[in-house]
Amino acid sequence: MASGRGARCKRRALAQNSPRPDAFLGGRLTLRQPSAGHRAGTDAVLLAACVPDGAGGRAVDVGAGVGAAGLSALARAAGLDMTCVEIDPALVSLCAGNIAENGFAGRARAVEADILRAASRRAAGLADAAFDIVLTNPPFLDRKSARVSPDAARARAHVAEGGLDVWMKAALALLRPGGLFLMIHRADALADILASAKGRIGELRLLPVHAKAGEPAVRLLVSGKKGSCAPLALLPPLTLHAPDGRFTPQAEAIHRGEVAIDLAR
Repeated sequence: MASGRGARCKRRALAQNSPRPDAFLGGRLTLRQPSAGHRAGTDAVLLAACVPDGAGGRAVDVGAGVGAAGLSALARAAGLDMTCVEIDPALVSLCAGNIAENGFAGRARAVEADILRAASRRAAGLADAAFDIVLTNPPFLDRKSARVSPDAARARAHVAEGGLDVWMKAALALLRPGGLFLMIHRADALADILASAKGRIGELRLLPVHAKAGEPAVRLLVSGKKGSCAPLALLPPLTLHAPDGRFTPQAEAIHRGEVAIDLAR
């Protein structure tokens, strides 16, 4: 009996610590994620949907995690080449596996680097101004004001060392002049977003994302061009859920990978 209980406990422990596959884009993409800690979902799908239809060239997903945003973008844009940059070695390993399992080995790579440190970027082969598109879903919280999770992986996913300004500066270092910057962030971080963009990117497009109509925005989708001085535009909002809690038709189509989010309006 003791041996049987021990085997069952071992199986439960393995199940708890083994990543399970999740379907994205209506099943076109399957991603393995950690069983515990931060898990990618809607934010990554929305960010990837902002990559323009027919986009090509070199793209980098900064703070990629398991590659949800970057690989979702690859599934939509056949001409894109993607580098997924992540500091957590366990997530880098999962991302590399997701690249292989989804058939993207010729178009994508997972790179371990601390994006905030130029020496780490260079050591990982990430040259400044080398990418046509940067997409990023930065850690949402500032260490100075946040209650930091004792779980190290969860803390890294949610808390930014140095704040958004430092993160955007590092991400934009990788972007060529005139290149496209794409980001999803908290809606209540608007002031920080604008301050961090000033003097670095222009032609800003801000699209508020609402959980339900009539409620305050919960996210902002942001696009901009490096070095541009063109004015900002606030775009009509995206509403994710109907009153009954189901996805709106537009949100459902985005999650299935059937439509893009046009930030060039």
